[in-house]
Amino acid sequence: MNEIKEYTEKIFEEIKHIDKLGHEYWFARELMPVLGYSKWDNFHKVINQAMTACKNSGIDIYEQFPEVGKLSINVNGGKRRIIDYKLSRYACYLIAQNADSRKKVIALAQTYFAIQTRKQELSEKEYNELTEDEKRLYRRNQARKGNFNLNKTAVNSGVKDLARFHNAGYKGLYNGETADDIFKRKKLRYREDILDNMGSEELADNIFRIAQTDAKFKRDNVDNEYTANSVHFEVGKEVRNSIKRLGGTMPEDLPTPERSLKELEKESKKSID
Repeated sequence: MNEIKEYTEKIFEEIKHIDKLGHEYWFARELMPVLGYSKWDNFHKVINQAMTACKNSGIDIYEQFPEVGKLSINVNGGKRRIIDYKLSRYACYLIAQNADSRKKVIALAQTYFAIQTRKQELSEKEYNELTEDEKRLYRRNQARKGNFNLNKTAVNSGVKDLARFHNAGYKGLYNGETADDIFKRKKLRYREDILDNMGSEELADNIFRIAQTDAKFKRDNVDNEYTANSVHFEVGKEVRNSIKRLGGTMPEDLPTPERSLKELEKESKKSID
């Protein structure tokens, strides 16, 4: 592994994934080298210790440390199935708590996963208790952050026309519709943002598209605009197919909220004033 010369929160953000519901997670195999471990057996011991701590706290380890299988390609081209874990933020925190404290990066990991848990995430119970408008505000903020990161990744991958790039993703997810088509279908006013006029479910669909595109760019080392647009379209299409397989509602068929998030935010500011 290459030595990490600068320890900042960015190293954890770069390997973070977001699922369709907007939940953050990290893969153990990707977290391992960041925490300074080069051998899976050694890191697996730390994971087991973290699982024990989780169980002793009365929290379901299968929710925090779900096991996933992955295909690993050997140097000779052969494939084998390996164990990995899809870790919640809390699981990552417990791993950092049980890791080798002599490693400089561990202290940063402990702070990052502990503080950011309350700062950036809601528990499932807290989220379910939100009103639909509150869920929209929460999801919109996640989509905003996701698009910010995706824009940086896209530009670094050679994208010059960001509008066309984003349209490729929308076309895949919305069965050929561009951002302008969505704008017109929703009958929005001049300069209104389409994401500000989506319900929480439609925002979740787009968060999943954004996050998976960002992750695929990094996995596949996308380095040109043509491939970038193609990947964004295919990811959008795959998200759409997943919704269809699960029997969900297509994003273009979801209702447009009566009020935009900009209107809700203005009303909130007035009530405070």
